[in-house]
Amino acid sequence: MRSSNAGSVHVGKSRKNNANPFLYECKQTAELPVTNVSDKFNCRYAYGRASETAHMQDRGQDFMAFALDGGVCSFVLCDGVGLSFRGDMASKFLGRGLLSWLRSQGELNRQNLERKLVELSAEASQESDALTFDEDTPLLLKEVLQQKQQQGSEAMYICGRIELPGRFHRKGKLWLAWQGDSRLRMFQQHMELTSQFGDRFHTSERWSTRSGPIGGRPHIFESRLDALSGYRLLMYSDGLNDLDPILERVPDEQVQLLMDAVHTGGLEDDASFLEISW
Repeated sequence: MRSSNAGSVHVGKSRKNNANPFLYECKQTAELPVTNVSDKFNCRYAYGRASETAHMQDRGQDFMAFALDGGVCSFVLCDGVGLSFRGDMASKFLGRGLLSWLRSQGELNRQNLERKLVELSAEASQESDALTFDEDTPLLLKEVLQQKQQQGSEAMYICGRIELPGRFHRKGKLWLAWQGDSRLRMFQQHMELTSQFGDRFHTSERWSTRSGPIGGRPHIFESRLDALSGYRLLMYSDGLNDLDPILERVPDEQVQLLMDAVHTGGLEDDASFLEISW
């Protein structure tokens, strides 16, 4: 594996002949500078909390994870809804559940996804209901939190799986699903193909621990990969919306500048960044 961090570089062994899977899962309690992992897929990723969240030493609302299993890459990026109860818990629970499902599910389709989202909501709801409040929590605040707890926790998400051409499928395959307004963009060579996803990224669409998908059904995109290489899939949460108008691949140093957000005294929102190219 070849990996590197912005600022300090570490080069390890190549993964080209390594059959062991690689798994990354963000820590919601700490920042991660821009990091690179090279395998059959080239992955760049970074994680940052909003400056206020970091100052208060709270958990970030975002959750991001991906896994490399030979010629298959599974990934998830979740953005917890801050106004809901424990959005950080919702994003982590949903993200872990979806990544595990993506890695183990043979056939990816809407029906199986919707079933999984409902199953996860039931499990997460039980975990949320079991949370208690400190005895010294002010009564008024406790009442507000209890009301939010009854309404449930919510998160927006992007998830998917990339399968390179191999023994059991002659062409590669890309499968994506999402609800919410986190950014999801795709490029082939120097051409952006994001318009193929349509205008289907809305804040009103999300996952709830009470009822599963809300605001509409999950959006699905699937496609055969006609070429063996030249693809770049980019996803990031709203803390990095400065990337929206940029078509070119942004160098590590400039991504890190956006993550540090020195010009605004730190990030105004949590920021997750994941780029997968092959």
